[in-house]
Amino acid sequence: MKLYFSPAYCSQAVHIALREAGLAADYVKVDTVAARTEEGADFRAINPRGYVPVLELDDGSRHTEVAALLQFVADLAPASGLIPAVGSRDRFVVQQCLTFVSSELHKSFSPWLFHKETADSTRKAVKDKLAARFADVDSRLAGREWLVGDRFTVADAYAFTILSWAPMLGISLAAFPNLSAWMGRVRARPHVQATLRAEGLLKD
Repeated sequence: MKLYFSPAYCSQAVHIALREAGLAADYVKVDTVAARTEEGADFRAINPRGYVPVLELDDGSRHTEVAALLQFVADLAPASGLIPAVGSRDRFVVQQCLTFVSSELHKSFSPWLFHKETADSTRKAVKDKLAARFADVDSRLAGREWLVGDRFTVADAYAFTILSWAPMLGISLAAFPNLSAWMGRVRARPHVQATLRAEGLLKD
């Protein structure tokens, strides 16, 4: 397999999942602005939509969309526990969490807060919405170590990746102690550390 990624982008969630699953993969860094891979290939020839992540399978097929890729990767390594068994209630909850992160967190941060042309009134409305969503996640994590069940899942990988954008944008999570503690737990995981290091986001 091959993962096309950009450091600190949403592709990081799939990067984490691949390492947590113990799956062999090649990692190709992409400049999405220039639409070039680190080797200089035209990225739009790889993904005409122009965004990461792209997961290329051994048969040469290429696939996108974070929530779908996370479930696929997790199912390749069932012993990892990254996603519960098909038909289980916990799997249903993981899928709910992935959808929540995708629609309520990911697409609130991006594109609105990453584009300088976004109006101040829109920025405020988005930040207010995000604060309400942070409170929701903080409440869910009360008395819990992970988002679903008793172990780390792809829901944690995706939520951590997106919520890591908050400090990059000057948004503090200090008002959400359960969420902040959970972020620390995820960040401390060896495979998460390895991912951050491989993406150039963590220095030794």
